[in-house]
Amino acid sequence: MSEPIEISSTYDATSSPKFTAVDYLVFCSMLIASLAIGIYSALKGRGNTSTNDYLLGERSMSTIPVAFSLLGGVISAIAILGNASEMYFFGTQLVTCLLGFLPGCLLIHKITLPIFYNLKLVSLNQYIELRYESRVLRKLVSMLQLLNTVSVMGVCLYAPSLALSTVTNISTSTSVAIMGVVCTIYFSVGGVKAVVYTDVLQTALMFLGVLVVVVICCVDLGGVSIVWNTALRGSRIEFFNLETSLYVRHTLWSTIALGCFIMIYFTGFQQSSYQRFASVNTLQSAKSLCVAFTVGLYFLWLLFYFSGLVAYAVYSDCDPLTSGRISKPDQILPILVMDKLSSLPGVPGIFVAAVYGGVLSSFSSYGNSLACLIWEDFLKDSSYFKDKSEKTATNILKLLSVIGGAIGVALGLVAGMLGNILQVALSLNGALYGPMAGVFLAGICTPWVNAKGATMGCLLSVIYTSWMVGGSFMYGRGSPVPLPLSTEHCGMNMWPPINHSHVAFNTSLVSVTEIDNATTIPGWEAKSIYDISYCYSGWIAILLTILLSNLLSLCTGPLSPSQVTEGVVNPTCRRLHQWLCSVFHSFPRTLGSKNRIHKEGNTKMKVYTLETEVVNMQAHDHGRA
Repeated sequence: MSEPIEISSTYDATSSPKFTAVDYLVFCSMLIASLAIGIYSALKGRGNTSTNDYLLGERSMSTIPVAFSLLGGVISAIAILGNASEMYFFGTQLVTCLLGFLPGCLLIHKITLPIFYNLKLVSLNQYIELRYESRVLRKLVSMLQLLNTVSVMGVCLYAPSLALSTVTNISTSTSVAIMGVVCTIYFSVGGVKAVVYTDVLQTALMFLGVLVVVVICCVDLGGVSIVWNTALRGSRIEFFNLETSLYVRHTLWSTIALGCFIMIYFTGFQQSSYQRFASVNTLQSAKSLCVAFTVGLYFLWLLFYFSGLVAYAVYSDCDPLTSGRISKPDQILPILVMDKLSSLPGVPGIFVAAVYGGVLSSFSSYGNSLACLIWEDFLKDSSYFKDKSEKTATNILKLLSVIGGAIGVALGLVAGMLGNILQVALSLNGALYGPMAGVFLAGICTPWVNAKGATMGCLLSVIYTSWMVGGSFMYGRGSPVPLPLSTEHCGMNMWPPINHSHVAFNTSLVSVTEIDNATTIPGWEAKSIYDISYCYSGWIAILLTILLSNLLSLCTGPLSPSQVTEGVVNPTCRRLHQWLCSVFHSFPRTLGSKNRIHKEGNTKMKVYTLETEVVNMQAHDHGRA
C-alpha cells in the first residue's frame, strides 16, 4: 500500500455512479451464502470434536473443492485490483512472472511436498523440530509465521475496502468490520471444512465477476484486437526486456525470479496452504493439488492482467487518476465498472462480490491457520493444555479463531491510520518470510546443517533483510514512474475540472509486491544497494539464510548422516550427504589425523583418530541394518 496520491483538483465523489438495490442484493447474497455454508459445515460435523477434523478435515477431503480453496486462499482482492493497475500504469512485463511459476511448482511437487505430507504434520513448523531437534528454532520460525499471518490478515481486509469505498456507499471501516465478522463466524464455527467449501463459492465468484467485466467491455470497445492495439500504441506491451541490471524494476529475468518466489511464498511454506495439502487422503492427490493450483493461477492472473489492459483501452485518452476522479491506482477497475456497467443491473454487484470474495477466502484461510499455529506450536505441549480432551482442545481452537479474526479486523481498521508505516510493515513482512523459507530449504536440501547454524543464519538474514527494507524506504528512490497517461479527450461535461499544476503519483504495489518495495526510477544515475529491484529481495533472503546456515554449521560441526532423522531430508540430498562423508573420510592426510564427531544420543563428544571414527560409523550402520 502507499500514501494517497496528492491531486490538486477536486472531484465530488458523490456525483459518480453508486450501487443500486439490485447490486446490494447480489452482494449481500454472497455474504449470506458464505455464512450459511460455514454454519452448515459446523452443524453437519458437530458430532466430531477432534482437532484433526477441525484443522485438516480428517485428511479425507475431496480434491476438487480443496483445489478451489487453495487457489482462493492465496489470491486476495489485492491480486484482482493490483495486477490490473500494474498493467494499466506500467505495462505487461510483470506477466512474465508466470514463467517462474513452473520451476516453483516443480520444487514444491518434487522436493518439499513429499517430505511434509509423509511426516503427517499438523503444524508445518513441526518439521523444524523434527529436522533440527531444536524447540528454540521452531519457536523462532513460528513467530515469523505468526507475524506474516497477522499482518496479511489486516491488509487483505483494508486494501480492497479502501479501493471500493469510492464506488459504493459503504465506508472503509464498515466494509472491514462486515467482512471480518462474517469471516470470523464461519471459519471459527466450521473449521477448515467451512473455509474450503466457502472458498469454492468465492473463487468461482472471483473468476466470474472479473470475466463479466472484461467480456462486456471488450464487446463495447469492438473486440480484443482493439484492446491490444490500444495497449501497443500506449507502450504497454513489453515481454522481453533483457536488461541485466539488478536496478531495473521489471525485466524478463527479475520477473521470472519473482514468479518462482511467489509460488514458494504462496504454497511452499505457508501454514494455510499446507493445511489444504494435508487435508486430502494421498500424497498423489496432494501433488495433483499443486499442479491444479498452478494451472488455475495462470488462468486467473492472466484474466486479472488483461482486465488492466481493458481499463487502459477505455481510459487511454482520459485517465481518471490524473484527472482527479480517483485518488489511488488500485481504484481503476472499480471506477471502470461503475462508469461502463452501472447501467446493467446487478453487474457492479457481481464485480464487488468477486473482489470481496477474494477478501473472504484469504482472510478465512489465514484465520484458520493462525489458530492452528498458536495451538500446535505454543499451547498444545504446555503443562496446562497437554492433558485436555479433544473436545476441549477443539473449543480452544474455535476461541483462538475468534481472537485471530478480531485481531485481523482491528488491524484492518487501524491500517488506514498508519500511512507510510503500513507500507513499511508489508515490506518487513516479506523480509521475514525469506529467512523462514531459507530455514526449511536448508533443512530439506542440506542435511549437514545443524540447529546452531540454521538459527544464527535465520537471525542474521532477518536482520539483514530488515535493514535493506528500512534503507530502501529511507534512501531508495521511492515509487516507480508510470508510463505516459493522457487526459487529452477529457471533456468538461464528462470529467471534473483538471488542474495539472500538481499531480504526485504514488502507486500501491501489486499483490505479489507486498513482499518488498525497493523500486527504481529511470534516469537516475547514482545507484545503491537499496535500489535493487524488489523482485530479487525474496531470493536474496532465502539464499543468504542457506549460505549462512551452511557456513556456520561447518564452523560448529556439521551433522553426520546418522544424526539426521529418517524422512526429513530429500532422498537425493541424503545420498549426496553420505557420499560426501565417505569421500572426506577417504583422505586422512587432507583432513588431518584427527577429526571431531558429534555426540549421538546422550553420549559426550570425544576426539578420535580418523581411522577409529570410520570404524565406529561402520559399526553403527551395521547395527542399524
